Amino acid sequence: MDSAAPLHYEPPLSQGFGYGIVLGLGALFAGGMILITWLLKRYQNEVQTSEMFSTAGRTVKTGLVASAVVSSWTWAATLLQSSGIAYRYGVSGPFWYASGATVQILLFATLAIELKRKAPNAHTFLEVIRARYGTATHLTFAVFGLFTNILVTAMLLTGGSAVVTSLTGMRTEVACFLLPLGVIVYTWFGGIKATFLTDYAHTVVILVIIFIFAFTTYATSEILGSPAKVYGLLVEKAIKYPVDGNAEGSYLTMRSTEGVMFFIINIVGNFGTVFCDNGYYNKAIAASPASALPGYVLGGLSWFAIPWLCATTMGLACLVLEGTPTFPGFPIARMADADVSAGLVLPNAAVALLGKGGAACTLLLIFMAVTSASSAELVAVSSIFTYDVYQTYFNPTATGKKLIMMSHLCVLAFGLAMAAFSVGLFHAGISMGYLYLLMGVIVSSAVLPAALTLLWKGQNVYAAALSPILGLTCSLVGWLVTTKVKYGTITVDTSGKNIPMLVGNVVALLSPCVFIPFLTLLFGVDNYDYASMRAIRKADDHDLAAEAHVDLSLIPGENPLTTGEEEQQNLARAAFIARTITVVMTFILLVLWPFPIFGTSYVFSEKFFTGWVSVGIAWLFFSSLCVGVYPVWEGRSSIAHTAKCIWRDITGNGRTRTETVAGAEVPAVVGSEEGSVSEKVELKR
Repeated sequence: MDSAAPLHYEPPLSQGFGYGIVLGLGALFAGGMILITWLLKRYQNEVQTSEMFSTAGRTVKTGLVASAVVSSWTWAATLLQSSGIAYRYGVSGPFWYASGATVQILLFATLAIELKRKAPNAHTFLEVIRARYGTATHLTFAVFGLFTNILVTAMLLTGGSAVVTSLTGMRTEVACFLLPLGVIVYTWFGGIKATFLTDYAHTVVILVIIFIFAFTTYATSEILGSPAKVYGLLVEKAIKYPVDGNAEGSYLTMRSTEGVMFFIINIVGNFGTVFCDNGYYNKAIAASPASALPGYVLGGLSWFAIPWLCATTMGLACLVLEGTPTFPGFPIARMADADVSAGLVLPNAAVALLGKGGAACTLLLIFMAVTSASSAELVAVSSIFTYDVYQTYFNPTATGKKLIMMSHLCVLAFGLAMAAFSVGLFHAGISMGYLYLLMGVIVSSAVLPAALTLLWKGQNVYAAALSPILGLTCSLVGWLVTTKVKYGTITVDTSGKNIPMLVGNVVALLSPCVFIPFLTLLFGVDNYDYASMRAIRKADDHDLAAEAHVDLSLIPGENPLTTGEEEQQNLARAAFIARTITVVMTFILLVLWPFPIFGTSYVFSEKFFTGWVSVGIAWLFFSSLCVGVYPVWEGRSSIAHTAKCIWRDITGNGRTRTETVAGAEVPAVVGSEEGSVSEKVELKR
């Protein structure tokens, strides 16, 4: 591949268009979230208490959990990096990316259920760590959690700002600050509930744009227009530019040496970014007990189609269209390696396919991916600082009002700090692709001890506290020593190669397999009973409820509808189902599906490639039903109730608010007279 300097060409969109998308849509989502927060408070009793800000009352249903998982896991890298991998390695790249990052969500479903079972009132996973192990281990995992949040947010902003600059000419430094601006505002007002609702909107837009790209490439494009046409051009491309390490040098095979290396790096790194990211635990905590398992399973399966189809479409389209008159940078024959690493494969392909329309779709797509995932990271970090730093070490008796004030300040501070940090990374030459490969090296040593905290009562405090630190030390040594031995010098370019990153990632994930048994046997096997986890209590939000003139018991999540014993029985059954699904789907996605094709060195025929693409499109329709249609159907009663209340307000007939009477939700009509705050409950029999 050409390793020349990145290409410089006239952006297809104006800077004004870029500012309109970044600022205009940011303001639209912020304004919309402020309105929705007000409506939920007025008609659904959802007062923005500290509990509601961080946990959404622990009442979020399956559909919204699934869409939030999809949206949170659809980073800019999901779309940009996967397309770059398809450009480098062919059809194997999108599958390795998708399968290597789906299994973590499916595996996390087991942890989500165990978290609901053993710490039902927790606000963050770090609270659980402290309840079991104490201060030293708590601080260790807090550092690893923050490392994860910082790396993920930096990757979102570096990748997103590179695309904005490429498409509009906006300065990268400006894009780094403007992209998170709207996110900060709507997260400030809506908390984690804002992330769930905006995640749904973002996910729908992302799905629609991927459908546009797929149908344009494989059905309607005058340049391409069918899988057969794309197949023929890929065959010609392999003759001209064969891929080292691929069977027959083809782009149409799963047998790819470099692709498998990326696959291993991808699996290891993504374990770290799921199991060490407080954002995923936040979503598990916010889910209602019955929704955690199906939400994560449906979310994981729905997400698989997004990078698989998007990269199979745009990565391969970029390959066959580069060097044509419509391709940015024409008549240059091949993209520079720096451009591929920066994530410019997808935007270049979109411009070549659809011109300015493709550029606009890409800008909207990346804006949605960056902002939705950023919102989850903001809430995750604010939860850590609010509950695991401020309340734990500075103000244990903090009222709900002080806790939510701290949450707001953390959202603002982290958003601005990450914008500045991303600008520094840009000037240091650190790209999104480099950060993506680096994540596992830094954080994956905390995966196993974190999981065993909920899954094994025998892990002692020394194993939990020391194995992440020892693992990180080993991974850094392995990564840098391999770089030095293999390439003779340590630079951003050499340290970002596949082999050093592979060594660092694998050592990070697997070294605790040695340290944990050794430290557990050395200091004695624990026999933890999980009582201290169950002793975690909710925050006291009486002051905020009183200020809003709402009975605290009426706020969703404050008055559970099931007994603790009944809930534990349901969760125990869900835990068994989660483990079964995890084992079966992991085996299918990581072994049964890809490796028979890999082992035979099969080069796709035209019919096989057509079927491959068709399955991807069909799977995306399944994803659309799960995370686009189902959340609306599941929430139809609440939507209808709120719409009815708005109509009653408009017509002056009073409004209906939800109250809880004898354990069941019933409507309460509120008088509409000026200044009236009296309420009467209408029991519908």
